Amino acid sequence: MAHAHHKTDSHTVDFQVDPVVLELGQRFVDAGHELSLVGGPVRDLFLGRTSPDLDFTTDATPDQTVALIKKWADNFWEIGRAFGTIGMRKAGFQIEITTYRAEAYDPESRKPVVAFGNSLTDDLLRRDFTINAMALRLPSLELVDPFGGVRDLHASVLTTPGSPEDSFSDDPLRMMRAARFASQLGISVHPDVRLAMSQMAERITIISSERVRDELVKLICGARPRIGVDLLVDTGLAEFVLPEVSALRLESDEHHRHKDVYQHSLQVLEQAAALETDAEGAVPAPDFVLRFAALMHDVGKPATRRFEPGGAVSFRHHDMVGSKLTSKRMKTLRFDNDTIKAVARLVELHMRFYGYGDAGWSDSAVRRYVTDAGPLLERLHRLTRSDVTTRNQRKAERLAFAYDDLEDRIATLREQESLEAVRPDLDGAQIMALLNLKPGPVVGRAYKFLLEERMEHGPLQPEDAEARLLAWWAQQPEAAPPVPEETEPADAVELSPNEESK
Repeated sequence: MAHAHHKTDSHTVDFQVDPVVLELGQRFVDAGHELSLVGGPVRDLFLGRTSPDLDFTTDATPDQTVALIKKWADNFWEIGRAFGTIGMRKAGFQIEITTYRAEAYDPESRKPVVAFGNSLTDDLLRRDFTINAMALRLPSLELVDPFGGVRDLHASVLTTPGSPEDSFSDDPLRMMRAARFASQLGISVHPDVRLAMSQMAERITIISSERVRDELVKLICGARPRIGVDLLVDTGLAEFVLPEVSALRLESDEHHRHKDVYQHSLQVLEQAAALETDAEGAVPAPDFVLRFAALMHDVGKPATRRFEPGGAVSFRHHDMVGSKLTSKRMKTLRFDNDTIKAVARLVELHMRFYGYGDAGWSDSAVRRYVTDAGPLLERLHRLTRSDVTTRNQRKAERLAFAYDDLEDRIATLREQESLEAVRPDLDGAQIMALLNLKPGPVVGRAYKFLLEERMEHGPLQPEDAEARLLAWWAQQPEAAPPVPEETEPADAVELSPNEESK
């Protein structure tokens, strides 16, 4: 491990760089080229973090780069060659080497017009933020920081190398990245950057849904997602990316005081993230599905808000409406179906528990809660507990005790019966044998009946299950005994072939 000491202002930074990095640098220098470690990996050296992904920049053309690494890399690929990028793996590291760029973008399409440059400083100028516009020359480990990235890291502020307007014109996704870095690094955004985000927010609409989605996921999974979401909403970016969240800022007048749904949702997001577990636990951090459900759980409220007589405010069925809105937004952002279903299901179920504290539940209701949540149960526990932001200590404690009680009930029932997959006491083959049926929709109805019985009464002995199924079957139209064929009366009239076919 190579070390280099850098004095920056009053800070001395001790860089520890893997030998692979120096070896690669030496190869380029020996061939008469420059090579620098650049961007995120350099920023992370200052933050004391290491990444298995390494980005380099060079004056060598893609062809020259391939010639230099062909025999050295474990394997390499040329997918990004048109943009000057060659990718490779070496000793467990994923490496990308990109030729210096002095590129311009077509402002309408965001398609880079690639122009290779020959200056490291020019290359750094076109990067998104100063903290990502630092380079480490190799193999000398000389820090190149023409735009004050180290200064901004120490000040914990996000600024751009040139003007923010130029940076965001080059690639409007950088506005999303600003919010993402605010979340991941807990860093504040310079007022000029914030202003440019507000003025240029609509430009995000030319970016593909997939790229927006990927930034949003990183933001939500950051260390301080509340800061990132708040920045999207404050600058107006959320109007184009997550309008349902912006809409949570319901106006409330003095006659209809009710809690701020938007701030409540941010707090629930924060509280849900705090309930995640370590890698061995039930919900390892960071969990996008739990966090996004926490942010979106009340998005059905604006559409369902009603002012009741006496000044109360109601939001009937906001869980169902919110689930549909969440699903629709996630489809627009091109999320995969499994993630959409999981988040929408949590939003749909987030109110289910509230009937519990008042009247207690039957075993049957507890079974249904577990079955309806399915594999999302541990996330639902955390979402429901997070959804308490009242300042009323007694109310908060009452809800927490009630949920403790529900979890105890679930644990007790789990010991008595297998709750993970509540299935009927007889399977399809047994149903068909008992009722003398062939496969078909009737078997499905019989299966559903037994599932309801299992939900309602818990596990049954096989003979009890059979008796209940036979009793149910006797009530079904298909079970009616066939009408015996009447013997033909002696004076039967023989029909002509034409009449028979009528």
